[in-house]
Amino acid sequence: MMTTAAAQANAVRFGVRTARETIEAAIETIEIRDSAYVSVTRLLAERARRMADAIDIRIARGEQVGPLAGVPFGVKDLFDVAGEVTTAGSVVLASDPPKEDDAIVVRRLIAAGAIPLALLNMDEFAYGFATENAHYGVTRNPRDTDRLAGGSSGGSAAAVAGGLVPIAIGSDTNGSIRVPASLCGVWGLRPTQGRLPLGGVYPFAASLDVVGPFAGDVGDLKLAFEAMDGRSLSDIPDAGGLRVARLGGWFEQDLVPALREGLDRLTGFLGISRIVELPEAARARAASFVITAAEGGSLHLPRLRTRPMDYDPATRDRLMAGAMLPAAPVIRAHRIRNWFREQVHALFEHVDVLIAPATVGPAPRIDQPTIMVGGKPVSARANLGLFTQPLSLAGMPILAAPLAPPAHEGASAEEQLPLGVQLIAAPGKEASLFAVATALSQAGLLGFPTPAPAPVHMSSSNSGNS
Repeated sequence: MMTTAAAQANAVRFGVRTARETIEAAIETIEIRDSAYVSVTRLLAERARRMADAIDIRIARGEQVGPLAGVPFGVKDLFDVAGEVTTAGSVVLASDPPKEDDAIVVRRLIAAGAIPLALLNMDEFAYGFATENAHYGVTRNPRDTDRLAGGSSGGSAAAVAGGLVPIAIGSDTNGSIRVPASLCGVWGLRPTQGRLPLGGVYPFAASLDVVGPFAGDVGDLKLAFEAMDGRSLSDIPDAGGLRVARLGGWFEQDLVPALREGLDRLTGFLGISRIVELPEAARARAASFVITAAEGGSLHLPRLRTRPMDYDPATRDRLMAGAMLPAAPVIRAHRIRNWFREQVHALFEHVDVLIAPATVGPAPRIDQPTIMVGGKPVSARANLGLFTQPLSLAGMPILAAPLAPPAHEGASAEEQLPLGVQLIAAPGKEASLFAVATALSQAGLLGFPTPAPAPVHMSSSNSGNS
């Protein structure tokens, strides 16, 4: 069983286990388990071994090592890793030269002692909520390998949920951290927009792009975020002194009963009686669609003109549609974004943290990739972000957390699948999110067992490991 990042780092720092032993164990786990998940596209074994040996030498010399010393982490294949080609989940970039340096947040994790071990699967160019990748395979959910892991950072969430690595990093434009974290039963953070640097990260929609960590518990999530941020969250408040409210309206529709009941348990424990609504959430979601399509389409237009057949057909069609959008609706979408952001930020004059669902229900089946919205089945790839997309417009920090699994006996297999919530705060108030998340985790209301049980059957899909 994989231990937490914090425990692994402590074992390395205090000589219980070497960094090299930690890395070798993680490599073996990936080689055994990932054929069932298809979360890893490239294994960085030799570099990881060299970095682990260097950490062990420093410890033997009595030198100080970082808080994540020897901890392996996974990297969504959207981030530059020195010596590797950043493919962004596509074959379009596969012939590009290898990168000379790591992305800034990768460098910061390395500075904290963490070791990049694997590049992880994703929706092509981060455009989707399913990690159904036509080139590298469909990433399967470790909680049930017949189900989607979510996306676009599905490989990152699955790698943590499956016990391959204790932490991973991904990106979130419209929900690409929060959706897979919810479906896979792990923790994820979309920090305040602009707080973490995007240097060395392949863009999708620059107006909305954010990067952040995944982890198996809230403590590891905090450690990873602090390393990526380059500073400690020393100002975490008392959760009991925070004003917490629940989002209603748009965020109450289409929920499966177990998710509604889980939200009721959270609000009951916190003594929440206040329900607030975000104005024009449906319009905000539409604006996020337009902005994403327009900026993504514009970015890819030169390659779409010369290499259209190299794209995943579903991604290509959406990018081409975005490239053809006239200016007027794009301008209007940005006006809606500015207005919506002002309205949402005003809410935080009266509340510190908001609670909302992350998705409408559990992970959809791979052979039936739909969710129920308005009583009708709709595409999961396009609509799993129903509750994440509107919030992206406002640039706030949002922590995705898994509800604790049902405690009663006799729960069906579907009832035992992960369900996730979003904790939302004003810009720069990540500490408030960690305060509430930690309190709810300690109360046994948030948190899902990680890693998932070993897969009972092996997927026939090619994992792409090398």
